[in-house]
Amino acid sequence: MMKTHTLRWGVLGAGGIARRRTIPEGILAAPHATLVAVYDADPRVCAAVASEFGAAAATSEQDLMGADIDAVYVATPAHLHAAHVRMAAKVGKHVLCEKPLGLCVEESRSMAADCEAGGVILGTALMMRFHSQHRAALDLIRDGSLGEPVLGRAQLSCWYPPIPGAWRQDPTLAGGGSLMDMGGHCLDLLEMFFGPVSEVSCFTANRIHAYASEDAALASLRFANGALGSVDAFFCIPDVSSRNVLELYGSRGSILASGTIGQAAGGSMTFFPGDIADYSADQKRTASGGIAITPPEINTYQAEIEEFCLAILEKRQPENSAEIGIRSQLLLDTCYAAARSGCAQKIPSF
Repeated sequence: MMKTHTLRWGVLGAGGIARRRTIPEGILAAPHATLVAVYDADPRVCAAVASEFGAAAATSEQDLMGADIDAVYVATPAHLHAAHVRMAAKVGKHVLCEKPLGLCVEESRSMAADCEAGGVILGTALMMRFHSQHRAALDLIRDGSLGEPVLGRAQLSCWYPPIPGAWRQDPTLAGGGSLMDMGGHCLDLLEMFFGPVSEVSCFTANRIHAYASEDAALASLRFANGALGSVDAFFCIPDVSSRNVLELYGSRGSILASGTIGQAAGGSMTFFPGDIADYSADQKRTASGGIAITPPEINTYQAEIEEFCLAILEKRQPENSAEIGIRSQLLLDTCYAAARSGCAQKIPSF
């Protein structure tokens, strides 16, 4: 079927997540998106991706920016995000940038200012916000089914061995390691569910791998509403061993999930309502399978591209905005400061 009223897209950084997920599942699938051109610093990758998806292979970053496109998806290494976003803003292209938006909050804010000055929209690719079970959990929290928020936990881990030239293993190129790369998603999700975090403590380490970035991170959170939380993100746990759990507890029940945090649209999620009317010192727990939360699956990459397209067409800010990217970076910066100091840190004013 011919697409109508579409945004023409260019992709900067065509290998990696762009090739695996965002192009085939997002840009090609979104009703209001059309892929026009791609560029990658590796000419072989650029040519292969262009051929695979029927796009033009740009010969340089400038060539891509000069193509007949409306928006650019930036999926280059994190230390290049700022330069590439500014490049797009200068030529009037809207930009959806992979997370982390910048290497630090100041850089992220500068990127947003450049896009505002250029009259273009900047978005952040935190696609896990669009997972259908996460949306269903948010609805339960908003309608009071969970009661007062008490505790939130989010986990995302994988096995990431030393690889020569891997930019995520060099903090000067990535801004950090497992916390920056995967913990950012977890922090963003917990704030979506429970509201702003007000204070953090954090530990980082190189537990297994000896590269410069941390391979282990654990953050403890205090939310402005009084709830507590934790995020654990590791590069040193085998993929099949990590359940990537999401646990949300409140005064009237809990929402427990496995496998919803990640790149796929699936996973399992269950709501366990609690009856607080009957107090028992015996703390008896009757067997309960809970209530399965099974909304229709949504491809998160398609959803993030479609939302960004609609925001441009409707001349509004997208849900996957620059603001959530800056906020994510503020939390990450504060977590790293807490890890360095060994002391809890207040989240600065946003």
